[in-house]
Amino acid sequence: MKSLFRFVLLALVLLVVALVSALTAMRIAIHGREVAVPDLVGKTPAETRRIVEQSELAMEVEREYYSANVPEGRILSQLPPPGTQVRRGWRIRVAESLGPQRVEIPNVIGQSERAANMNIRRRGLDVGAVAQVQMPGTPADQVLSQEPPPNASGVSAPKISLLVTEAAQPLALVMPNFVDQPLGSVSLALQDAGFRVGTVAFAAQPESPASATPTPASQPSPASMIVSQNPAPGEKVVAGAAVNFEVR
Repeated sequence: MKSLFRFVLLALVLLVVALVSALTAMRIAIHGREVAVPDLVGKTPAETRRIVEQSELAMEVEREYYSANVPEGRILSQLPPPGTQVRRGWRIRVAESLGPQRVEIPNVIGQSERAANMNIRRRGLDVGAVAQVQMPGTPADQVLSQEPPPNASGVSAPKISLLVTEAAQPLALVMPNFVDQPLGSVSLALQDAGFRVGTVAFAAQPESPASATPTPASQPSPASMIVSQNPAPGEKVVAGAAVNFEVR
């Protein structure tokens, strides 16, 4: 009995030792593939490439900014920051200095988006974000404002964002039901709402008995009752559309 107990105890000890050894080896393997992110800020392009390659990392220039303090080509900022533990092959994202601002910010307000784009790129700048806005009384495709403003100094990024007008979209409405209403009042309501009365015709009448004498009206009057309409009730229409009626 004592031999069996000793055997089980020995097996448990060996199992614990094996687990601890496996965890230790795994931890060493994981940390062995890690490296501390080097400090790249202020380094020249050649220095940056050498340091990154020696650390078995990669680098990507994500942005470029003007800087009155950091010479052109040197690194302004980086992510992750120096000292961060990352896996080998990790890509460091950096911002590069363009040096002091040397270009004048042009005035493109009032120009079309295409003309503004050409004007900006001609000066070695880039177009940033372009926002569209509807402005009543202002022609479409016209630059309303820009950021940075014209002739600005101390600009950080070589990009100009634009606010451009766009054509106003026609107002969409749901056509109401005018059936069994007098033509006169409906015509006034349509005109007040910005619609037009299109064609108005008499609806086809069933054939009368031979003895009956039809007395058709010469033309519809404001008192004529609407029996059908086009567009039909519930359809979507835009302001200024024509509405056609059949009356009796």
